[in-house]
Amino acid sequence: MLSNFNVCFEITIASAIVSLGFSIAAIATHSGQARLMAFYAGARSLAFAAISLAAFWVGSVSWLQASASGMIIVQLCDAVIGMVIRDKVKALGPGCTAIVNLGALVWLTGVG
Repeated sequence: MLSNFNVCFEITIASAIVSLGFSIAAIATHSGQARLMAFYAGARSLAFAAISLAAFWVGSVSWLQASASGMIIVQLCDAVIGMVIRDKVKALGPGCTAIVNLGALVWLTGVG
C-alpha cells in the first residue's frame, strides 16, 4: 500500500515532469524571444523536478510540502492562463492536477 508521502511525491513529480516537458517542447519549437522565455520556464521547471526528487531521496516531508505547494501554485496559474486564452483543456487539466495535488498535500500533512 502506498503511503501518503509516496502518493504526494508521485503526483508532484508527475506534475513537475509534465511542466518540464512542455518547457522543453517550447524550447525546441520556438525561436528568438519566445525561445528565450521558454528557457527561463524550463529552468524553473527543472528546479521543481530536482527539488521533488531530492525530497524523495532524503525522505524530507518539509521539502515535499514545499515542492507540492509550489507545483499547486504553478498548476493554478496554468489553469488561469488556460481560462484567459479560452482553452478548456489547458484550463481543466492543470486545474484538476492542482486539486489532486492539494488533496495529496492535505493527506500528507494530516490536516482535515
